[in-house]
Amino acid sequence: MSKIKVLDELTIQKIAAGEIIERPASVVKELVENSLDAGASNIVVEIMNGGKDYIRVTDDGEGFLEEDLDLAFKRHSTSKIENADDLLKIISFGFRGEALSSISSVAKVEVLTKTDNSLTGIQAFVEEGKIKSKKPVGCPKGTTMIVRDLFYNVPVRRNFLKSKSNESAHIEDILYRLTLGNFNIAIKYIKDNKIVFYTPKNNDLISTIYSLLGKDFSNNLIEVNYKSNNFNIYGYISNNTFYRGNRKHQYFYVNKRHVRNEIITNIIENKYKSLIPINKFPVFILFIDIEPTFIDVNIHPTKQEVKFLNQEQINSALDKMLSNALNKNLYIQKVYFEREEDKSSYNELPLLFEKNYSEKEGKDKYSNDIYVNNSIETKQYIRDCSIREENLSAKNEKLNDESIEKRPKNFLENFRIIGALFSTYILLEDNINQKLLILDQHAAHERIMYEKYKKEFESEEIVIQNLLTSEIIELSTWEVEFVNKNINLLKKLGFIVEEFGQNSIILRGVPILFGVPQAKIFFLEILDELKANLKSGYDIKLDKIMKIACSKAIKSGDRISNMEIESLIKQLKMTDNPYTCPHGRPTIIEISKNEIEKQFKRIM
Repeated sequence: MSKIKVLDELTIQKIAAGEIIERPASVVKELVENSLDAGASNIVVEIMNGGKDYIRVTDDGEGFLEEDLDLAFKRHSTSKIENADDLLKIISFGFRGEALSSISSVAKVEVLTKTDNSLTGIQAFVEEGKIKSKKPVGCPKGTTMIVRDLFYNVPVRRNFLKSKSNESAHIEDILYRLTLGNFNIAIKYIKDNKIVFYTPKNNDLISTIYSLLGKDFSNNLIEVNYKSNNFNIYGYISNNTFYRGNRKHQYFYVNKRHVRNEIITNIIENKYKSLIPINKFPVFILFIDIEPTFIDVNIHPTKQEVKFLNQEQINSALDKMLSNALNKNLYIQKVYFEREEDKSSYNELPLLFEKNYSEKEGKDKYSNDIYVNNSIETKQYIRDCSIREENLSAKNEKLNDESIEKRPKNFLENFRIIGALFSTYILLEDNINQKLLILDQHAAHERIMYEKYKKEFESEEIVIQNLLTSEIIELSTWEVEFVNKNINLLKKLGFIVEEFGQNSIILRGVPILFGVPQAKIFFLEILDELKANLKSGYDIKLDKIMKIACSKAIKSGDRISNMEIESLIKQLKMTDNPYTCPHGRPTIIEISKNEIEKQFKRIM
C-alpha cells in the first residue's frame, strides 16, 4: 500500500499559512500593507491581548466589490499582478495573493467593506478560508478586517505564542517600520483600548519621527539626499553623538517597503567606524526610490529582502552621500546633569494630536479627521521643525559639488589651558562661548596618529625600517600558507616577510612607527586579525590602523607639559574629524557655564 498521500486542501492551507502567518504581528503586517495598497490615507490598528484574541485594521481605501470579495480569500487570488511578467515591475506591497487566504485558514475573520460608488457596504464572516455568510450593511467607504482567535484550529501553533507583552512588542515593531516608511499616511495604533500613537498626515518625515521616536531622536539626525537618473536616496542619519547598542533603529526602505540589505547596512556602519564607540550602531531612516525593473523583491516569503541589479552604482552613491553629510556635521559631545525636576517628565513628549476617543462597552470611536493640539509647546515644536528643515536644507549642498570641506570650522579657536586632571584629561576654558572643555589626551592623540597612518597607508607611503637582526617567527603550516597568500597586503602594511623553512617565516622589515622592540608582537597581532572573518579590505585597513594608533598614542596617566598640550591641540585641529578617537569615543566634551551654575543653584 502506498505511503504517499495527497494532502487535503485545508491541511495544505494551514501548512502554507505557517510561512506567512507566524504570529499576530504577521497578521497586522499583511492587513496594513493591504490597506496601503488599497490607497488608504487613514489607517487604524487595534489589538487586544497581544493580538492573540482580537486584531482590527480599518482603512478608508477603495474597498471591495462584492464579486472581488468572493475571490479575495482564495489562494493566489490577487489584484496586484496578472502574470509572471508583472513580477518585474512590482510597485505594491502584496502580490502573491496568499495573505487573506492564510489568515482566514487559521483565524475567524469578519469583513466590513464599501466602495465609493456602492450604496451599501458588505459584511462577511470567513472561516477556514471560506465565506460562511455575508449581508448588506451600512458602513463608510473603505475596509475593516477583524481577526479573532488566531490559531484557534491549530492549537500547537497557538501554544507557541509568547506572552501578551511580547506579542505586542512584535506588533509595535512592525507598525513603527510601516508608519515611518509611509509617513504620508495617518496611522493610529490602539492597544487594549489605549491609544499608543497617532501620526500626522502631513507628508513630513521628521514630524513622524518625532511623534514615534521622540525629541532626542529627531534632534540628532542629519538630512541626506541624492538624486540620479535611475534612483533617489533620501532620509536621515544620526550624527556622531547619537547611537544605539543594537540595530533596532535602523530603518531601510525600497519603494516604501521595509527591507534588509546587508551590503547597504555594512556601507553605512563602516562610515561610522571611527565616529562612534565600538559595539555601538548608527541610527538611520533611509529610503531608496527606484524603478521596479532594477530590483527583485520575490526572493523571500516575507518579502523582507531585496536584490538590486545596479548594486554597485547604489553603493557608490551611498558612500559619497554619507561622506558628504557626516564630514559637515560633526559635533562636540555635550554633557548635561539630570535634575530632580527632570525625572518626573523623563521621556514624556507633548501630544501632537488631540484624541477623538471615547470608551463605550470596551470599544472606541474614531474620526478620520486630524486635530492638531493647540498647546504652546506643540506650536513651538512645529515652528522649530520648520526652522530646522530650512537650516538642514541650507547645510546640505548638492553632491555634484566636488569640494567637500572636511575640517570643522571654529574648532578650539578660543581657549585657555587651565591644567590637567588625573594626568589624563586636559581642562580648557572657552570664555567667549562660556564653556568648560575637557579633552581626553589619549583619545585626541589616537585620532592624530590614526589619521596620519591612515593617509600613509592609503598613499602607500608607510616608511619601512629594515631590521638589523631579522626576526624568525614559528607558525603553523596553515599560517605560513596564509602569509604567503597575503604577502602583498602585509608589505602594504609595512612588513617585509619571507618564508623561512617549513613552519616559520622571517621578518626583515617593519613600519618605522612600530619601533623595533614591539615588531614581532604587532606582526602576530595583525596576522591574527587578518585571519579573522573581516568582510572587506576596507575593514582590514581601518582595523589595523586603529590598533597602531592606539598603541603609539599618549597614555592615560602620562604627564605632558603646557607646550605639549598646545602642540596636541594644534595637531588635533588639523585632523578631518577632531571629535572622536578611531574607536568612536569622544576626544572632547563640553559643559556649559549655564549647566554648571544650575548645579550650584545659582540659576534654576
